[in-house]
Amino acid sequence: MDFSLTKEQQAFQQEVCGFLTRELPADWMERGVLDVESAQSDSFFRSMARKLGWKGWLSLTWPKEYGGQACTQIEQLILSEEIAYHGGNEAPGVNIMGCKMLAPTLLLYGTEEQKKQHLPGIAKGEVMWCEGFSEPGAGSDLASLQLRAVEKEGCYVIDGQKTFISHAHRADWCFFLARTDPEAVPKHRGISFFLVDLKNTSDITIRPLINLANVHSFNEVFFDGVRIPKENMVGEKNRGWRVALVVLNFERSGIERPAWGRRLFEQLVQYAKETKRGGIPLARDPIIRYELAELAIETEISRLFCYRVAWLQNQGLVPTYEASVSRVYGAELVQRITRVGLQIMGLYGQLEPVSKWAPLAGLMEREYLHCLALTIAAGTSEVQRNIIAIRGFGLPR
Repeated sequence: MDFSLTKEQQAFQQEVCGFLTRELPADWMERGVLDVESAQSDSFFRSMARKLGWKGWLSLTWPKEYGGQACTQIEQLILSEEIAYHGGNEAPGVNIMGCKMLAPTLLLYGTEEQKKQHLPGIAKGEVMWCEGFSEPGAGSDLASLQLRAVEKEGCYVIDGQKTFISHAHRADWCFFLARTDPEAVPKHRGISFFLVDLKNTSDITIRPLINLANVHSFNEVFFDGVRIPKENMVGEKNRGWRVALVVLNFERSGIERPAWGRRLFEQLVQYAKETKRGGIPLARDPIIRYELAELAIETEISRLFCYRVAWLQNQGLVPTYEASVSRVYGAELVQRITRVGLQIMGLYGQLEPVSKWAPLAGLMEREYLHCLALTIAAGTSEVQRNIIAIRGFGLPR
């Protein structure tokens, strides 16, 4: 495996970096995660999405016949890494659910009509998507989901609830899983994959869930006799689990976590260099130096795990357990960085961004609270380790 970039790829990396430097507000890092409930936030993200779409960056790896650039997974990785590094958890303009998860899945399983209907809006940055998988009783054990889809009069009638749905309040469309055969054994065989227009479909209720960082990103979504066309099913009836696994592989293999972790780490190193205790910079404390050295190594390891996944995808291979390795290591890396950051900053590190005394404008405190969910979303760390054990090492269930 050779992860070095070609001259063309290096030039593309510099182009992306320059674009983000120009387009993002000067105080972006101080603001951190924007209040995603506000109209100003939604307008900013949609504006950035359209700019990225105009440059063709939201469809880099798609075939040209669907509006793509036919680039390799490495170019996609470069773009995602730079945007996450500059943008943090709220990657500006990139609707990850649409661009990185649904679009490649539609290219594999969607009908021509579905591709023609949905891919252009994603590529142009005009349509925002969310993922509707988790339910109150079906998180890590996703195959236990109970949202019901009943075929009736040329459509499907949807009843039930989804929970912890990221950005459903901002999204235009949602892709979700529903049970179409409640008697199927094993239970994952009776699940189908659907698309729904959130803005123009009646009998859908979205309620906010505020996270520990006091940010509205999660939601509950209720379906009360929602009728959607049969054409909105992706893949075969009762075979939606196969489609969902493709979506999850794309979600778990992203470089967003280590890229943002690298930015947090660099901020922490700079803080340790500039902050003194007893007249001596924190960076000269041997214990702090050791902790920072460990994080530097772990950050680079996490980054290389992601490059390995992209390399495998370029070879036409499916990185099943490799995606889980990347996911669990990257998620836990960000948690380790913020934990060490708060330890170095002491009690000041617990101050919220509104305090003028908060180090790094409260960045570490905010991210410490936010990243607690990283080892739960998209499959817990325990689920990822089971996948690694079974598919990577061939261990028995």
